[in-house]
Amino acid sequence: MSKRILGFDPGLANTGWGVIDADSSRLKLIDYGAITTDSKAPQGERLGVIFDETKKIIRRFKPDAAGIESLYFAKNVTSAIPVAEARGILLLSLYKSGIISEEYTPQQIKQAITGVGKADKKQVQNMIKIILGLTEIPKPDHAADALGAAICCFNNLQAATRGVV
Repeated sequence: MSKRILGFDPGLANTGWGVIDADSSRLKLIDYGAITTDSKAPQGERLGVIFDETKKIIRRFKPDAAGIESLYFAKNVTSAIPVAEARGILLLSLYKSGIISEEYTPQQIKQAITGVGKADKKQVQNMIKIILGLTEIPKPDHAADALGAAICCFNNLQAATRGVV
């Protein structure tokens, strides 16, 4: 049975998104992109743009499930707050649309894509290109990261149906 999976890489300035179809173990790219907000706009307006665009993406692609990269910040707590707010908007949009969503750490996504939780960004992007049978790495980086979250979601759904989780 085929499943449509939406992936998100949350951010206030740029929220990456990607949609794949999964049929058994075959994955097919449907579309990807980024929601970009104006850095000069008020915070509420920027979050509103993310909310409105997310609703459009959900209506357009009608996903069965979604994977979201969870919040990660190494040093800068200040930059983590707007990302957390954008992530909250994504989670709310998915919930209100009745879409099951799961969150994955960057390490979980890297593990799902490359088999190595500490893989570098270039390795992950190259594997996404290979897994989806693309001729080039998806751009921008946020969209590639979102596709990684969608692939990770697919892997976890597969494991769950096999009773591996």
